[in-house]
Amino acid sequence: MAGQVLSPATGRTVLLLSLACCASMMSQRICDAMLPELARQFDSTLAATSQVVSVFSVCYGLAQLFYGPMGDRYGKLGVVVYTTIGCGLGSLLAVAAGSLQALVLARMLAALFAAAIIPMSLAWTGDAVPYERRQETLARVGLGTTLGNFTGQLLGGVLTDTVGWRWAFAVLSVFFLVVAVLLYQDWTGQRKASSAAEAAAPTAGMVVQILMLLQDRWVRKILILSVVEGAAGFGIMAIVASHLHLQHAVSLSMAGAVVALVGLGGVFYMVLARHVIHRLGEHGMALTGGLAMALAMLVAAWSASWQLTAAFMLMGGFCFFMLHNTIQTLATQMAPNSRGLGVSIFASALFLGQALGVLFASLLIPHWGSSAVIGVGAAMMASVGVALHRQLLRRRAGRTV
Repeated sequence: MAGQVLSPATGRTVLLLSLACCASMMSQRICDAMLPELARQFDSTLAATSQVVSVFSVCYGLAQLFYGPMGDRYGKLGVVVYTTIGCGLGSLLAVAAGSLQALVLARMLAALFAAAIIPMSLAWTGDAVPYERRQETLARVGLGTTLGNFTGQLLGGVLTDTVGWRWAFAVLSVFFLVVAVLLYQDWTGQRKASSAAEAAAPTAGMVVQILMLLQDRWVRKILILSVVEGAAGFGIMAIVASHLHLQHAVSLSMAGAVVALVGLGGVFYMVLARHVIHRLGEHGMALTGGLAMALAMLVAAWSASWQLTAAFMLMGGFCFFMLHNTIQTLATQMAPNSRGLGVSIFASALFLGQALGVLFASLLIPHWGSSAVIGVGAAMMASVGVALHRQLLRRRAGRTV
C-alpha cells in the first residue's frame, strides 16, 4: 500500500467483491417484476406469491449478525467465497422448483447465503484498505451493489417476458458460480496473507462483543444514524412510486422508472466518488447528501410535475449515496478488531431502519396522506446529514463526541 496506492492484488479482489455484491443484490431484486407470472404459473394469489420476496427479505435481515463473528474468526474473504457458492446453488434450486412452496424454500436458502456477501465485502475492504483510500474503494464495491439493484429487476422482467422465469434464476445461478470460482482462485492465492492479517481475531462470544461495541458512544451514534437513514432513505422512499402513480396518474412502470433514477444517481456518484471525496471531504458529503436528498423527497411529495420529480430524484440519488457511503465507511472503522461483527451490526441497523420506515409509512399514510409521510422522511434525511456533519467536525477538531 505504499503511497496509499492499492496493489494490483487488492484491486483485483475489490473488483471480484463488487461482482459478488452485484449478484447478491440481483438475487434480492430478481423476483420483483415476475410476481404476476409466478402467480399465474402456480395458480396462486399475488399476495401468496409475494412470499418469494418477503421471505427472502426476512431471512436476509435475520442472517446478518451471524456472519460477522464467522468472518472475524475464519476470514471474511473465505466466507464470501462459500456463501457465493451457496447462492448459486440456491438459485439453481429455484430453477427446478415445481411448486410455489419449493420456490419459497429455494429463495430462503439463497437469502441465508446472500446476507453475508455485502457486509463481509465491506469488512474485508476495511481490513485491506487504509482509511484514507477506503471511502473511494468502498464506492467501487458499492457500484456492484447499485448496478445489481437495476440489473436484478431488469433481468427478472425481461427474461420472464421472453423465455420464462426459470431462465432468470438459471442466468443468476451461472453468474454466482462464475464469480465464486474467480473469488476462490483469488482467495487461494492470498490465503497466507489473509491468515496473517486476521490471526488476532477475537474469541469472545457474539453477545459479549456486541455489548462491548455498544459501550462506545461513537458506535451508538453511527448505529442510530444508520437506523434513521434506513427508515427514510430506503423505507419511506419505497412509497414514492405509489405516490407518483396516484398523484400524477402515471403508470406504475413510469413511476418505478422515476424512483429508479435514485439508483442511477448513485451509479454516477460511485464513478465520480474519488473527485467528490477530495473536494468535499466526509463532513461536506454528509451535509450535502442529507440536505439534497431531503430536497428531492420534498419535491416528490408536493411538486405538481412528475418530470420535475424525476430530475430531482437523479440529483438526490447522487447526493444520497454521498451520505450513505460516508456512514458506511465510518461503520467499517467502528470496531477495527472485530470489523466483521461491526459491519454486520451496521447492516442490521440499516435493515431494521428500512423495515421501520415501511411500517411507519403504512400506518400513517391513511391518516396523514403520502405527501406528509414523504415530507417527514425528508426531515429525517436532513437531520441525519446535519447531525453527522456536526459530529465529524467535532471529531476533526479533537473534541469529545
